[in-house]
Amino acid sequence: MKKLVAVLFATALAISAAFAQTPAPAPAPAQKPAAAPPAQAAPKAAETKELTEQQKRMQQCNADAKKQQFKDGDARQAYMSSCLKGGGAPMTQQEKMTACNKQAGDKAMKGDDRKAFMSKCLSN
Repeated sequence: MKKLVAVLFATALAISAAFAQTPAPAPAPAQKPAAAPPAQAAPKAAETKELTEQQKRMQQCNADAKKQQFKDGDARQAYMSSCLKGGGAPMTQQEKMTACNKQAGDKAMKGDDRKAFMSKCLSN
């Protein structure tokens, strides 16, 4: 019985491998059709849709973040998160302390590394 199962399995495997091989596709013709002149192209302005409120907020927050020139990616991320939630006002010192403390805890920082991180995070 085991031999019969083994023979059937081997046969099925061989048949599937034989059918899996396909011939290579024929090469594409060398000639390409000429491109349409730019005058016939559809205007992009007509295709552009109105931005949603969230997309507008994302653009504004991103522009504000660029102006602030964050030195730390985590601080920029915290700012973007706050800004996108509608928190246009800057974070209070207590909110900064909480956010920085959470980030340091997530990174499992201790000792001098944590102190340096907290100092850098709170200064932004």
